[in-house]
Amino acid sequence: MSIEKRSGGARRSSSALLARAERLCRDGNLRFTPMRRRVLQELAASPEPLTAYDLADRVRDQKRVAPVTVYRALDFLLEAKLIHRIVTRNAYTPCDHAPHHDETPVFLVCAQCGTVDEIPSETFEHDLSETIAEVGFQPKHRVFEIEGECAKCRSR
Repeated sequence: MSIEKRSGGARRSSSALLARAERLCRDGNLRFTPMRRRVLQELAASPEPLTAYDLADRVRDQKRVAPVTVYRALDFLLEAKLIHRIVTRNAYTPCDHAPHHDETPVFLVCAQCGTVDEIPSETFEHDLSETIAEVGFQPKHRVFEIEGECAKCRSR
């Protein structure tokens, strides 16, 4: 089985993530507004996924930011495939590699420390696609989240 681990947490490069976002928006003629940039920066700086309310607290400077403003930025970033939504946590984490297109991301969510690691697998993607095609099902989204305990927490 071919598994390439792509870690979340503090190991991702904020500057590389923002540069990729700017390039993607420029190439796609999309507006990378200051709020969208700030939300992505906060997600990149966090070692664990953040909720919209966490983000609203973090992006406000002098005045309160409405959660709907943050949700709009999150919707844009999701659509642009710059972030992922972690459903089990109702939180968001940056996509720290090229957009997935039709890949099926697998997220390993640590119940102890809250970190999320992503492990794309070509074998998993191929087998899943075949199985889905056999039953004639057409998925809208394919995301898998496995909750457990990361190696760091297990070694404590």
